[in-house]
Amino acid sequence: MELLLRNPRTMPALLAAACLGALGTAFASQYWGGLYPCVLCVYQRYAYGVALGFAVLAFLLAGSATGRRLALIGSGLAFVGGSAIAVFHVGVEQKWWQGTAECHAPALPDNATVEQLREILLNQPFAPCDKVPWELFGISMAGFNILAYAVLAALSFWAAFSTSKGAQA
Repeated sequence: MELLLRNPRTMPALLAAACLGALGTAFASQYWGGLYPCVLCVYQRYAYGVALGFAVLAFLLAGSATGRRLALIGSGLAFVGGSAIAVFHVGVEQKWWQGTAECHAPALPDNATVEQLREILLNQPFAPCDKVPWELFGISMAGFNILAYAVLAALSFWAAFSTSKGAQA
C-alpha cells in the first residue's frame, strides 16, 4: 500500500478513474442498456461527479501536501454522501421507507384531455425509485454503490491522512 502513496498523484488518479468508471457504467446502462435512472440514481451520479472534481483537484495539487490532503478529504466526504444516498435508495427499493416526492409518477393536470394526458405520459421519462430494474446476486445497483462508495471513501481518507508533509510531485 505504501507504493500507492509514493507518487502523490497515484491515489487521486485512481480515485478519478474509479469515478469515471462508475459514471461510465451508469451512462452505458442508461443509453445502451435501456435502464432509465430514477431520481435517486441521478443523485448518486452527482456524488461521483463531486468526488471526481475533488480527485482531479488533489491530482493538480500534488505538490502541496495540505492542498492534496484537503482535496482527498473532500473526495472522501463526497463518497460518504453518495453512500448515504445509496443507503436511502436501497431502503426505498426494499420498501423500508418512502422515497422522495420525485420518486413517484409525475402529477397530471386535473382538467387535461385523454390525448393531453397521453402526450404528457409518453413524452416524460420516469423511473420509480422503488423498483429494482437490475440486480446481481440479489444486490441492486444502489446496493453495489453502497459498497463502492464505502471502499472509495476509505481509500480517500486513508490517502488523505497518510499523505506525508514533505511529499513532492
